[in-house]
Amino acid sequence: MNARSGADCPQEPVREGPVRVIEPKVPPQERRTGLQEDIPAEQHGTTAGAGGHATEQEGTAVRHVTDGQDAPDTTGNGYGLGNQQAGEDRYADVTESRQAAESRYATDVRPDSEALRVSETRRVPEARHASDPRHSPGGRRADERHRIGERHLGGSPRPGVRQRNGARYDVVHAPWEGGGREREAAPPRIAPYDPLHDRDPGRAADAAATENLLRCWVRETGPARPANGLLRIPLPASGTALLVPVRHWSSVGWHRFDPPFLEGAPGHAAPLEAVAVAALLGREAAQGAADAAAHGSAETTADAAPTGSSSAAACTRENAALVGRVADSLQRTARFLADRRAHPEPPPGTGPFLDGEQALLFGHPLHPTPKSREGLSDAEENAYSPELRGSFPLHWMAAHPSVLAGASAWTERGKPVPAPELARRLGGKALADRLPGECVPLPLHPWQAGELRHSPAVRRLLDAGLLHDLGQAGEHWHPTSSVRTVFRSDSIAMLKLSLGLRITNSRRDNLRKELLRGMEVHRLLRGGLGTAWRAACPGFDIVRDPAWLGVDVPGEGRLPGFDTVIRHNPFTGGEDAVCVAGLTAPVPVADDPSGALRSRLAALVTALAQDTGRPVGAVAAEWFLRYLHAVVRPVLWLDAHAGIALEAHQQNTLVLLDEDGWPRGGRYRDNQGYYFRTSHRDALSGRLPRAALGVASDTFVADEVTDERFAYYLGINNVFGLIGAFGAQQLADERLLIAAFRSFLADAARERPASPLPALLLESPTLRCKANLLTRLHGLDELVGPVDTQSVYVTLDNPLVP
Repeated sequence: MNARSGADCPQEPVREGPVRVIEPKVPPQERRTGLQEDIPAEQHGTTAGAGGHATEQEGTAVRHVTDGQDAPDTTGNGYGLGNQQAGEDRYADVTESRQAAESRYATDVRPDSEALRVSETRRVPEARHASDPRHSPGGRRADERHRIGERHLGGSPRPGVRQRNGARYDVVHAPWEGGGREREAAPPRIAPYDPLHDRDPGRAADAAATENLLRCWVRETGPARPANGLLRIPLPASGTALLVPVRHWSSVGWHRFDPPFLEGAPGHAAPLEAVAVAALLGREAAQGAADAAAHGSAETTADAAPTGSSSAAACTRENAALVGRVADSLQRTARFLADRRAHPEPPPGTGPFLDGEQALLFGHPLHPTPKSREGLSDAEENAYSPELRGSFPLHWMAAHPSVLAGASAWTERGKPVPAPELARRLGGKALADRLPGECVPLPLHPWQAGELRHSPAVRRLLDAGLLHDLGQAGEHWHPTSSVRTVFRSDSIAMLKLSLGLRITNSRRDNLRKELLRGMEVHRLLRGGLGTAWRAACPGFDIVRDPAWLGVDVPGEGRLPGFDTVIRHNPFTGGEDAVCVAGLTAPVPVADDPSGALRSRLAALVTALAQDTGRPVGAVAAEWFLRYLHAVVRPVLWLDAHAGIALEAHQQNTLVLLDEDGWPRGGRYRDNQGYYFRTSHRDALSGRLPRAALGVASDTFVADEVTDERFAYYLGINNVFGLIGAFGAQQLADERLLIAAFRSFLADAARERPASPLPALLLESPTLRCKANLLTRLHGLDELVGPVDTQSVYVTLDNPLVP
């Protein structure tokens, strides 16, 4: 079957029907001072019908609000911090190693410690804005340092008011230990300047890293929404608290925060930097686990995590590692931002698919270390990072047939194509004359090849002439968002390579069971199941993984590090296919006066609004509804009709866009992320009666675990994440999108057969959610071990249940 089956099928027509009006099931609420919350319905414009009320045909769901789009505040940003080159210079000056960060911040995080005091001052770049009075002759401090708390929007602040990061804080006086000390109350208003737009890439990266940590902590510990726009996070293990200005509070967890301060810090103190926040939160998690162990409690906030003394010891041990990985992640992010600001346009011939893969400069917004890549040098980072638009030729080894492992379900015009033949094609002319005898070329990531040379088992095979090191050769391949999967627009296949580099939480070596799993799903879909699925959902398909190669040592079995997936490449044409995470990823502009995050999603919705003459909010709601039908509905169908649930998080999900930018279909990718429900074992096994389905691939999972994972990946990560992006980027009212999602799920729950997920999402007052920060602090590798204990899961309130 062609890998692009379904890609060019016409979009399923939108059902004609009466106008449906859905009111948000929440009371109208005024906007709170100091808090950019979701825009109430009466302030968010849509298409106006008679009487000023919005209406829309074609059976779409959310339309009953009045015109009146909020205009963005375009006041000054308050930052006169030099040009981009100066920011890059500062970033180069302050970069510190992971080991230094671990020793500096993890060992001493008392409120009065040097580890926290160092964040009160920051070095000023040499280049200045002439318009900034702080940088005029005589206005610069002798030690070239300035207090972040002394920045202001312009002019002298009135008595009793201090301005910080462009926002005004009313100064109130309260008794503190040791006498009276100034304390700053909650700001009445957050300034429009967004920390992620800071022209200094180091500061922007630090702000992003801090926001990620705070979002994780809020999600995983569940503090209440602050009433005054200032979130207080108690830190009893350190005898203090964090005070966090809230830019935007999201019902689905996509909060926006300004950098935090220590409670009781002097008024001139700078915000805490990300590594200090990581150390404080890590200590808090370790203390919480220790307290639970001391009281003999088996219940913690993370009730799927290890408990007792082992949990406390793990958190304490991993806290230092967390601090180092936060430092590593933010330093890489700063470099990505500096490079992308210097080179904002993709090279000619990049194409929409690869452009989306290269867009995730900040990474997962709810992960504490989204860009951590331990063991990658700067030179390697240039070539191997999608964020730097790197590319490289593959490293090749040749394997004798006696040690070659592999299988293929790849077909062309109905004829099978063996995996060795696919490998020879991918190697091309560069390898044709270099292959010894009957050996088969094996593609490797160059970083992985360097590691494998140190393996005694590999050395023995090389010495025995069963492996031959051919070096790097052939055309350049581009890393996609996962780093280890590589792409060429002119190739029949993509390659998912083993990569022992620790990326975020896990080392990315392919496992043999995952390779078998991808082939099983391809064989299932090649039969009647795929035909029925395409008939019901013609715009959606799975990017297939029908072949693989690896090395087996005679008498010993699989040799880790060589297993490679040969994946169909359906993105060789001009179709606009982009992963959802790349679509929603913020674009790293500097000093944007609008105060709103930019992304490709925002650009699409804004352009559609301009082209159609409709308000942005109305277009965003329609775009969201089309996404649900084009992408989410097919995933639910596969679960309902076959008992196959997909780990369809935003990075694994691609949306196909039509020429105007509307969703018309989708793709799912990832041979790791299949769950065969045990309740469907007999039916699924009957589709491949001679295959011992799911045994070697370890794909059958208990229904209750499948429900939990499916609700997280599709419900929370994918759809709630999209709703959160619309809200955080000031494109739509989250409450209206939640109401639309609720209506969509109600329709899906009435279908027969129906996936269990819609009813679960509609009826359960709480949902289980992966806790990336606590998973990191417990030292878990998400790719190792049983599926039900690979990660820490916590319980969240369900925003779909009023």
